[in-house]
Amino acid sequence: MLKTLFTEIISCKVPIQLAGMPGITTNELAAAVSNSGGLGMISGTHMEPTFLSITIENLLRLTSQPFGVNFLMPFLDRDSVKIAALKSRVVEFFYGDPDSSLVDIVHNEGALACWQIGSKKEALLAENAGCDLIVAQGTESGGHVRGDIKLLSLLSEVLDRVNVPVIAAGGIGTAKDVAEVLMAGAAAARVGTRFLAAKESGAHSRYVKALIEAEAGDTVLTETFSVGWPHAHHRVLKSCVDQVNSFEGNIVGERDLAGEKKPVPKGSIALPTIDTTGEIEAMALYAGESVGAVKTVKSAAGIMNELIERI
Repeated sequence: MLKTLFTEIISCKVPIQLAGMPGITTNELAAAVSNSGGLGMISGTHMEPTFLSITIENLLRLTSQPFGVNFLMPFLDRDSVKIAALKSRVVEFFYGDPDSSLVDIVHNEGALACWQIGSKKEALLAENAGCDLIVAQGTESGGHVRGDIKLLSLLSEVLDRVNVPVIAAGGIGTAKDVAEVLMAGAAAARVGTRFLAAKESGAHSRYVKALIEAEAGDTVLTETFSVGWPHAHHRVLKSCVDQVNSFEGNIVGERDLAGEKKPVPKGSIALPTIDTTGEIEAMALYAGESVGAVKTVKSAAGIMNELIERI
């Protein structure tokens, strides 16, 4: 396999990182990616420290390979960050200005600190804050999008200015995509949308069906699903925007949140997981421009094999 700064610093075999998607990146999915040589990720967002600790302990029963925990800054619990740093290889932050005090917490507990950024300015701030890794997110990404620059342009700007390994994120769903960003200088590729259709994914079956039926041109960058996170841009399937706009009522369904049943308001940022009930097609169906690569459901190991066939 190709060795990069990413594989060296993580101590893994494959320069691929699973995107940490709340409710989607189950322990089984993260473990499968790590066991296949990449960096599996789970999300620590909305997990209080005890729940996160138990989750990670369960993950450790499934893999002995490196994995990471992702946190969204608007919902950050610093005590959970400490738990993640104690038990994982990488702690990653997204959607907030890089914070050296958080990086210090991560380093003090023996983990690597990673920050996902959407601009050259943020990349420089992340490096100055002491981050060991940076994720450069282009606007092709599914889910919440930080910046306004396409991936290859952003990657070029960032690589010219920082000295830490840079992971490319946004619109990566095939072996060709992975090879392209590695040739452009990225130390690894970050993949999210393709793994939504993994057998180990926590995505609702009707969500997965919509992804399989979609093409790259069927996504849109919008603020339609902003309840719970105002004014945050996100990329979703156009079909769910149409569905939620025509939905009559205030509650579209119910979901499981860290073990508790919660209503899903119309326009909520919550995506539909296996345990979600209600009008699935009117919920936030996050998808990147790589959605055209989602053709069928298969194991995470099978997806990993597809992604690395050109490296």
